[in-house]
Amino acid sequence: MSPAALGALCATIAVVFSSINDVAIKFLSGGYALHQVVLIRSVIGVIIIVCLIAPFTAGWDIARTRKLPLHMLRGLCVVLANMTFFLGLAAMPLADAVAILFISPIVITLASVLFLGETVGPRRWAAILVGFLGVVVMMRPGTQAFQVASVLPLAAAFFYAAIHVLTRKMGGTENAATMAFYIQIMFIIVSLVFFVAVGDGRFGDNPDPSLAFLLREWAWPDPADYPVFLVIGIGIAVAGWLISQAYRVTEASHVAPFEYLALPMSVGWGIAIFAEFPDALDYVGMALILGAGLFMIWRDGRAKRALLRRPLRR
Repeated sequence: MSPAALGALCATIAVVFSSINDVAIKFLSGGYALHQVVLIRSVIGVIIIVCLIAPFTAGWDIARTRKLPLHMLRGLCVVLANMTFFLGLAAMPLADAVAILFISPIVITLASVLFLGETVGPRRWAAILVGFLGVVVMMRPGTQAFQVASVLPLAAAFFYAAIHVLTRKMGGTENAATMAFYIQIMFIIVSLVFFVAVGDGRFGDNPDPSLAFLLREWAWPDPADYPVFLVIGIGIAVAGWLISQAYRVTEASHVAPFEYLALPMSVGWGIAIFAEFPDALDYVGMALILGAGLFMIWRDGRAKRALLRRPLRR
């Protein structure tokens, strides 16, 4: 199988697992603290990685790396991206949160201009404007439809952009299982810090769904929810390994479009499970974000291929 095909396959399967994970997290958000859910999920994830993934990839060298600071930084970005996104899920429709999250390819391009001095042509500037227009349509600031929680998936998009930059920086030498392993370790560390700080629930009596999800007291899981925790634990381990593998083996422009499969999936899940029916403006915002993001990915890939074809000057 070619690297491009392998990357596409890994990304597609990862998106399916991630989408199921989003549904399960939203389902659990009304009864548990976010950091408790994340801790249980990550403990299961580490067990899956060490026992089932590592033996066929990195083996017992899964924790060996010369880039520990980068792993921890990337892991922290993953934690922040996930937590801000999940806090948004607790208060807003699944499809809306996913759509806003997909502004991240545009954020990557914007960051390359602001911090790396890269040049962006008028077409990509237009795509950036269209993408952010889509976010405005989805969030609807200044109207009664605006939710403060919609800022959370937008923040997650910025952290998600940082994850992809770090993944490409590390992917040439780091094993995908090692990258997934350190992500789960960072989740466990941050969750335990939250448990010590607010796990007793002293700040948990809050009418805001997002803050209640963040600050709720830890409780022993209901046995009926055990399968849900098992699903998200397995799902995050598999998805984390597969998406790291996808970006490690091929170019981001080949992988990123497949991640957008999560958007129609989230619409379907939201309607089928949570009875969340997007309105006309939601679909307009989704279309603007989807179109702008895919155009940006296509232009970036085309520019890189043109650069590779350019003859060397002697």
